[in-house]
Amino acid sequence: MKKKHILTPYFLDEVEEDMFDLAKPGWEVIQPLLASGTKMERMAAIYRSLRDAVAAAAAAGEKPVSVAGDCCTSIGVLAGLQQAGLEPTLIWFDAHGDFNTWETSPSGFLGGMPLAMLVGLGEQSIVEGVGMKIMPEEKVILTDARDLDPGEREAVAGSAVKHLTDVAELLENPLPEGPIWVHFDVDVLNTQELPAVSYPAPGGPSADLLRRVFKRLASTGQIVAVSLSSWNDELDEDGQSRELSMELLDLLLD
Repeated sequence: MKKKHILTPYFLDEVEEDMFDLAKPGWEVIQPLLASGTKMERMAAIYRSLRDAVAAAAAAGEKPVSVAGDCCTSIGVLAGLQQAGLEPTLIWFDAHGDFNTWETSPSGFLGGMPLAMLVGLGEQSIVEGVGMKIMPEEKVILTDARDLDPGEREAVAGSAVKHLTDVAELLENPLPEGPIWVHFDVDVLNTQELPAVSYPAPGGPSADLLRRVFKRLASTGQIVAVSLSSWNDELDEDGQSRELSMELLDLLLD
């Protein structure tokens, strides 16, 4: 399946200038003209453009590959897949749960809420602004998520989301049938190997383990989309984090 890379060079609603040089020939860059408005309204405008790009790629038989500055762009990715008639199982790799709501988040940080938003919890104005349908909790596999806030931990435990605390379980557990969408927040990796992240959490799987897991997922032929939430380029002085992240992304697409 031909791949279509789509770059969304934003962190929430703020442009990330350092991301533009990631774009290679053939990549589509999402950069809509943003009007004034609330942060959620601006984010929804960005994600509508991403939605349309993902939908067009999937409808053309291509595999959308979203590269973005944060995990909230997953809302646009899912909306686009839905427009193309796809209802995938989501495998979410992340050091964090991203399952907070306004009630559980100690900081009120939107970037810690997107997985909750996808399944219909908490903030929904962005979801509604993009026209995304709620994803059933039982179609989500959250893996690692070693750094959960107390209320977030309770929410994950009380949901139908399948939480695999050990990424290695994906080497042995039966994988879901049907189409799969993989979301890869690079901060899931052990910080000793990929240090240039904005919200580091001690520990995490090794790059070698993720290589083996990603090869297994790719070998199924079931992956219909991949989304990557990137490293912090300002912290990546030697380019190590960027190189490793893109290597692992390529394994998912091989």
